Formats: sequence, C-alpha cells, structure tokens
Amino acid sequence: TPDKAPEKTPDKTPEKILMSVSYTGVSWTPSKKRYDLVIGLGVALMLAAFALTGALVDPLATAETLVLRALSWTAVALLHVILAIGPLARLDPRLLPLLYNRRHLGVSMFVLGLAHAAFATAQFHALGDRNPLVSALAGYAAPGVNPRWTDLPFEPLGFLALVILFLMAATSHDFWLKLLGASIWKSLHSLVYVAYGLVLAHVALGIAQSGPAALLTRALLVGAACLTALHLVAYLRERRFDRGGRPPAAHGFVPVARLSKLADGQGRPIVVGGQRLALFRVGDAVHCVHGVCRHQGGPLGEGAVIDGCITCPWHGWQYRPEDGCSPPPFQEVVHTYPVRVEEDIVYVSPTPNPLATPAAAGDDHARETDATSQEGA
Repeated sequence: TPDKAPEKTPDKTPEKILMSVSYTGVSWTPSKKRYDLVIGLGVALMLAAFALTGALVDPLATAETLVLRALSWTAVALLHVILAIGPLARLDPRLLPLLYNRRHLGVSMFVLGLAHAAFATAQFHALGDRNPLVSALAGYAAPGVNPRWTDLPFEPLGFLALVILFLMAATSHDFWLKLLGASIWKSLHSLVYVAYGLVLAHVALGIAQSGPAALLTRALLVGAACLTALHLVAYLRERRFDRGGRPPAAHGFVPVARLSKLADGQGRPIVVGGQRLALFRVGDAVHCVHGVCRHQGGPLGEGAVIDGCITCPWHGWQYRPEDGCSPPPFQEVVHTYPVRVEEDIVYVSPTPNPLATPAAAGDDHARETDATSQEGA
C-alpha cells in the first residue's frame, strides 16, 4: 500500500440528507428550497416569454388564448427538460444535482398541464349545450360528413397524458415507493415516455387543426430529435461501460483498480461478471457492494462514505460497507462481494457473499491485504 493515501475528492452528494424513520410531506432542505425557487422563477419567466411572443406573433389573439398557449408551451418545454436531465446527468456528473429532486419538476409540469386543461375546457366547452367533458372529448365532424384525420379530437390524447402525469405526481412520495415496491413504482414512472408521446400527438394535432404553424412544428421536431439523440448517446455510453469488464485472473477474482488510485471514502463504479458493483476504500480496507441502491436504483458507485456508511448520491440511503446492511432500524440490504489486494491491484470476486454477511465471514479483504504485504516484505 502507498505511504500516503490520495487526497479525498469533493463529496458528490448534494448535502448530508440521510434516511428517515418517518414520512413527511416534503423534507425541506436548503438544496430543495433553492431547487424549487429556481423552478418557480423559471416557470414564471417561461410563461411571460411565451405570452409575450404569442402576442407579437399573433396580435389578434385574446388574452385568454395567450394564457392558454403559454401554459401549454411552458408545460411542454418543462417536460423536455425533465426527460433530458437523466441522460445529461449520465453524460456529465456535474449535472447530477438537477437529478436529485427531479420529481418536483414533474409535479410542477403536471400542475401546468392541469391548469391548461381546465382553462381550455372552460373557455371552449363550458358554454355549450353539452357536458363540457363530453364536448371536449368528442369529435368535430358534422353528422353525415366523412371526417378527415384533422377532424379527430386531440383533447383525448392530452387527457390520457394528464391521467398518466397525475398518477406519477400523486405517487412521487416515498410512501408510495415503499407501498408499491421499487419495480412497480419504477414501471409506473416509466410511463412518462408514453405521456410524452401523447403530449406530442396532442400538440401536433392541435397545431394541424389551428392552421399553419411551421415554427411550432419545427420546435416540436427539434425537441423530440434532441431527446432521442441524448438518450441514444447515454445508452451507448452505458452499454460500453457494461462491456468494459476484465476477465478474471487465475484465482477467479477480477482485477478492477489500483489501490493507490482509490480515493478514501469515495465510490468507484465497476463492472464484474456483467454486474454493476461499487468499490469503496475506507482507510486501509477495501469494500465492494452491489452497485444499485434499493431505493430508486441509484448508482452507489457514484456515492461516498458518510458517517461510516455507503451513501447513495440520489436520496441519501445508506448501507454499511462491511455487510451491505442499512443501519438500524432500517432493513434494506445489498450484496457484498469478496475483495483481495495483491501488489496494489484490487481484485473482486464475481460471486457475492450471502446477504447480510460480514466481510470476515466471506473474504476478509483487510486480512488479505495484510497477508499480501507480509509476503511482499
């Protein structure tokens, strides 16, 4: 081992936010307050900008129409930002702070969409002789006339998208994550891509029925193309990382890093046997755990050791590096993996220890390191 451990790199966690034994509506922290303040200011600026631009482009538009359009385009723009944050954070870790409280952006986007839907229903359908919802969701073609595709109602598409966004906003709290389970909760929130497709179709069909609007159509196409490109680039990078694992050595362990290059207390994501793992150096010991957090699938390898526990960089869930167990009274646990160090090379076994197994009961990497040092001496 080197005489002096490398200097500790800056903590990548947004702040010291650890697990809680009780639920609260919102755990207001300084970072969340700043985050929501930026969201509020950004939404206000976008609403004003879209309303002003609409007035300049269409001087005959009424104030109600300008408000309706501003709500619509602000919600669409915010949805693009939400969907871009994930791949951008994968490509540039400096953008990870945007990811920590992304659910606040989602709730804000739903509120904008709901306001747009309510305002549109009241303005265009409340004064007719039919129920406003029936009027909004029904077709436009006159009886006996063959409808064209532009006569198809675009409101049902927006309504379905709003239902999905409501389900996501209503279940964004960790209470629902615990109740539904991580897999169901994740699947539900993956429906955001279905909602995005419905929103695009809703807006595109609305534009087609409102008359020529080449600029708006191009903006939609550019936004969709940029999101597709971002997700594709991030996917290819992640796939390249997953395929970058090395073959095992003669003793069955896989070389993953140099001990002298590991920063004390900071995680390093690695791939062993096709599995994403997280490597941590804590003093003279090296620990390896499964790299996916049990909370929302956060990357433990991008986290740090805080108060002696591996801390997920997304929402602060913690695990003891020795056995992968969360500190009491929590019961979450991740697999640990045997580690050995030989001549400054850290090796990890692709076979995990049994759950909640201390390192001493699996492969005592600290003792392995000492034995190697004595052999070298």
